Amino acid sequence: MKISGFFSGKNLNSTKKYQESKPLIPPLKYWYPWSREVLNWIVIFISVLLCLLISPTRFLGTELLGIAPNWPLIWLVAWSVKRPAISGAFAGIIMGLLQDALTYPHPSHTVSLAIVGILTGRLQKQRFIQEDFISIALIVFIMVLISNTVFVVQLFFTNNSCRPNCFQMIEDIWIYYQRSTLSSAILSSLWAPVVYYPLNHWWQKIKLTRN
Repeated sequence: MKISGFFSGKNLNSTKKYQESKPLIPPLKYWYPWSREVLNWIVIFISVLLCLLISPTRFLGTELLGIAPNWPLIWLVAWSVKRPAISGAFAGIIMGLLQDALTYPHPSHTVSLAIVGILTGRLQKQRFIQEDFISIALIVFIMVLISNTVFVVQLFFTNNSCRPNCFQMIEDIWIYYQRSTLSSAILSSLWAPVVYYPLNHWWQKIKLTRN
């Protein structure tokens, strides 16, 4: 009886240790494929929503001359840098429509963000970049310049007040472009890793579980 009790106690201790060492949430590789995809889309939806909602806000260290980082564009670069150009264009259109819904839709952000998604996808295909801090910051910096340039061109052609005082309107647009573009490009490139690295780490983990 003593021997039986000794071994039964040992088994209980080992079972208890196993239960304690077992994680509360199992690793992703043990999840069902559909559950991983659902969780991935939830992460995508929440990250897009956060980038859109914090765009009008001004946190400490995220403002330069009254201009904040272009959070939707940073998310779009993080999405498109490892995907085909068509995927980047589609994501840019969706992000542009969502941004138009939260802001003034004339001119639309759809065109500029779609171009950014295409160009970022083309960079990924040509293997011109590496995945480090400098490369991602440089891509975001250039894409902000391109996006703002396209937006300003749209602003000029969609403005109906050019006839009475066209030169004054061009001067006002040029001053706005100089002030906003450089500030937004600098801040966006500096804050790009905050969005890129967590999302990239998550998408890499999802890719590994699929394989």
